Amino acid sequence: MRYSWRPAAAGPFVAAGVATLLLIASLVWGGDDDAGFLNGRQLRLMAPAAPGGGWDQTAREMQAALRTEAGRTEVYNVAGAGGTIGLSQFVSHEGDPTQLMVMGLVMVGAIESNDSPVALDRTTPLARLLTDYEVIVVPADSPVKNMADLVNAMKDDVGKVSWAGGSAGGIEQILAGLVADAVGADPAEVNYVAHSGGGEALSTLLSGRATAGVSGVSELEGQIKAGTIRPVAVSSPQRLPTLPDVPTLKEQGVDVELANWRGVVAPPGISAADERQLEDLLVRMTRTEAWKETLQRRGWLDATMTGDQFEQYIAGERRTVTDVLVKMGLA
Repeated sequence: MRYSWRPAAAGPFVAAGVATLLLIASLVWGGDDDAGFLNGRQLRLMAPAAPGGGWDQTAREMQAALRTEAGRTEVYNVAGAGGTIGLSQFVSHEGDPTQLMVMGLVMVGAIESNDSPVALDRTTPLARLLTDYEVIVVPADSPVKNMADLVNAMKDDVGKVSWAGGSAGGIEQILAGLVADAVGADPAEVNYVAHSGGGEALSTLLSGRATAGVSGVSELEGQIKAGTIRPVAVSSPQRLPTLPDVPTLKEQGVDVELANWRGVVAPPGISAADERQLEDLLVRMTRTEAWKETLQRRGWLDATMTGDQFEQYIAGERRTVTDVLVKMGLA
């Protein structure tokens, strides 16, 4: 069975719509009005995870890219439960357009698997920004040399192959379950060790307490280049420019591909005018040279989407994630 889960590419009509939005924004609001929109206040951007992970990286890269558009932006971390602890705190900022939060596919899964009392429908979705593929790694001295070795171990006893990754119900656990299903093992029997951040998962892997690790390419690229861990597969449809020597899962006979995505939401109850100006601010940020350089350096792919289209996209992702988690016995 083939699993393919990628955000739809923006077509020419979407691109034209974004261009129109930018033109209207420049005529109606403009730079001086943007300063009035903030009214001298500082944007605060929550990364609902521990420092070092994908959400934290995204928030801090946004901080740099927003400097020319909105001045200094404060970034802070609220870790735990796949972002749902941060989410529950974030919605208390009702009506405040200076509060933003990074989120993404991981949070969608965590809300379902943790049965979170607060869901994303309590926020104001602003923009999807990027996609990031996953990489499966093993310690440098591991007897597992490639994906075939890992697959054979899973076929022998899927429960003896432990995976270190991010939060329960997140993209890393979903990927482990999809790989198990694709090779004929029971996804519900996957031995997954959840962590609140990529740094903790890496420590578990290097300590020998996990067979394999899985995380976003941008989170593990440094350790891969340092030689402390060895990549055995990426979840992209083709090899990635940042890891050109690492084969895809599909190349190695595991018919799975999976893309993560990250976006930004505002609190509930902000005005329609504030929502439009925040969306415009984020679109302009994605057009800056600083952000373009970030995407290239991190190996992230541009996936800008705003407005009703983004809200509908989140709803569709929730349905897809729920179906996968039910199969894994997590929702």
